[in-house]
Amino acid sequence: MRIILACVLAIAALLGASTSKAQPAPGPFYDAGGLSLGPPGTLLRLEPLEWAPGGASAFRMLYSSTDLNGRAIPVSGLVVIPPGPAAAAGRDIVAWAHGTVGVARHCAPSLLRGALDRILGLPDLLAQGVIVAATDYPGLGAAGPPAYLVGSNEARAVIDSVRAARNVQGAQASSRFAVWGHSQGGHAALFTGQLAASYAPELTLTGIAASEPPTELGRLLRDIYATAIGKLILADTLWSWSQVYGAPLANAILPQAEPAMEAAVAGCSEGILDDIGLLLDMRPLREGFLREDLTAIPPWDGLIARNSPSNASPGVPLFIVRGTADRIVRPDVTSAFIGRLCANGATVRVLDLPGAGHNEAGRLAAPYAAQWIAERFSGAPAPNDCGPR
Repeated sequence: MRIILACVLAIAALLGASTSKAQPAPGPFYDAGGLSLGPPGTLLRLEPLEWAPGGASAFRMLYSSTDLNGRAIPVSGLVVIPPGPAAAAGRDIVAWAHGTVGVARHCAPSLLRGALDRILGLPDLLAQGVIVAATDYPGLGAAGPPAYLVGSNEARAVIDSVRAARNVQGAQASSRFAVWGHSQGGHAALFTGQLAASYAPELTLTGIAASEPPTELGRLLRDIYATAIGKLILADTLWSWSQVYGAPLANAILPQAEPAMEAAVAGCSEGILDDIGLLLDMRPLREGFLREDLTAIPPWDGLIARNSPSNASPGVPLFIVRGTADRIVRPDVTSAFIGRLCANGATVRVLDLPGAGHNEAGRLAAPYAAQWIAERFSGAPAPNDCGPR
């Protein structure tokens, strides 16, 4: 294994350690300059994709959302509409929330040639006759601060992708939706559950499916700091929060680490070569780059608390996935979060995947999540692993 890794590192080095920066740059489609953004969910642009599975119609979309201060912002994403006639009540919608890809504009999933392949469970969802809306999140694709682990901004972008999908001519969408996300997308899904009722009262959220969701962020950031990949996640988090909240990086990281962090956050994480390229970019960070534990440094301590999902019941059923071999989102942390949800009266279905790591868990969970979502749309009673109350 070490020989294979060494060979891959050598290849990445020969490629300039920059495979992560080879993503296409956002073109004119993503530029909202001169457009009237309108209310949240306004469809600003729509562009058909050349291919979609199973006879579906797929589009790249630019739509309006809102930031922390309620100001209108552009957000990009995808919408996929299944073939065939819609039901009398219209097509329900599944909002897909993607996992970590980076914080640079060119990391937007909708820019990728195989973008639809990255929507976990898409064929199963389309076979159910539902529309799938897939946000890029703010700052990916469309210009603006990135929303990495910024719960409320992620959630608004998710909810407004549903609104935008309903505005696609011929979509025949209902007002019901479910949210399904992996990793960062699991975090976004949980925050969607917190905001949906107040932010979009015209919509009905039927269920929240979250695979490997980051929950207790203070614990997460401490745990992952010991690993190289974890340092990438932490760098993305710090950069995102500094852009969104104006939090000063200087009081969190050592001065000599700033150039390496800037190099790291300029790349995307889309596969093993990308991740290795990023790791090479950030070699100066490997020995550690924080001044001290973030949970002890204002304003970072408050931002950690603000962006950790609530333990309160969202009022709709949840489906939560744990990979027992996940070394990024530790299963014991997820278990503790589930325990608090149960104590607060939530209805939670838990899927444990023995031996599954972080990314593998999302792929393995996708058909189960799709089936669980179909049952929520059908009105079937939600299974509950919380036990007697």
